[in-house]
Amino acid sequence: MSAIGSMQSHARRLRLGGLLANPALLFGGTILLLVVLSAIFAPQIAGTDPFLIRPRLRFRAPDSAFWFGTDALGRDVFALVVHGGRLSLLVGLLCALAGAVIGSLLGLVAGYLRAFDAVIMRIMDGMMAIPSLLFAVALVSLVGPSLFSIVAAITFSEIPRVTRLVRSVVLSVREESYVRAAEGLGIPGYLVLLRHILPTCLAPLIVQTTYMFAAAMLAEAVLGFLGVGFPPDMPSWGNVLAEGRAVFQRAPWTIIAPGLFLAATVMAVNLLGDGLRDRLDPRLSRATGATS
Repeated sequence: MSAIGSMQSHARRLRLGGLLANPALLFGGTILLLVVLSAIFAPQIAGTDPFLIRPRLRFRAPDSAFWFGTDALGRDVFALVVHGGRLSLLVGLLCALAGAVIGSLLGLVAGYLRAFDAVIMRIMDGMMAIPSLLFAVALVSLVGPSLFSIVAAITFSEIPRVTRLVRSVVLSVREESYVRAAEGLGIPGYLVLLRHILPTCLAPLIVQTTYMFAAAMLAEAVLGFLGVGFPPDMPSWGNVLAEGRAVFQRAPWTIIAPGLFLAATVMAVNLLGDGLRDRLDPRLSRATGATS
């Protein structure tokens, strides 16, 4: 038993070493972890109320007291940015999870059950024909800005992409011999999907989820910049950018600071997705193992 345990421990160390040896995965994961920690501990890091108005300190340039300067109301831009990261990251996470779950279910059904394939895919084609930004602006303007409406509006355009991705994987896997053998043994279809087909979809699905995370944060920022995002009393990177747009020439730091945080987070998530793709794609893993 000790020999088996030693072999398992060695295998885990090799896998961990492979993950740490991936520069994109390590760098992206580190940046994303720092951003997430800054959002979680925003009150401790900022040390001040982001909504505290100081008329005498309006448009103060970045210095040792205010690292990112102050805005038109004298509010600390650094406090607004780190607190705004909470809402922006939450939107990205919820959109990515909702898109992955709904899109996966639809893709599994469409790829495995031929009777539903044409109906589901025609619906997905219709959803993809609607401009995503126009639909998001219309929905949020109709029902009002809230976490639910913004997440629903952004997720709507991501579901067809996940559905098509999962469906394409299912179509190629369902003809494999082990799937046919499981069906021949009389295993129910839902168990075949869960045990034999779904695990094959996980690698591309995880990568796609990271890209949805980044795209959702950008979409939230665009909605906020257009003035249909979260209200000012709910700070996010989008509405901080929107408020700084009017005073950009006088106080450019009001846009540069949240823009840099948003750009760094999107870059980190994309790098994380690239690194996970290299590690999780079986073909890339075999190629890496053959060259090492």
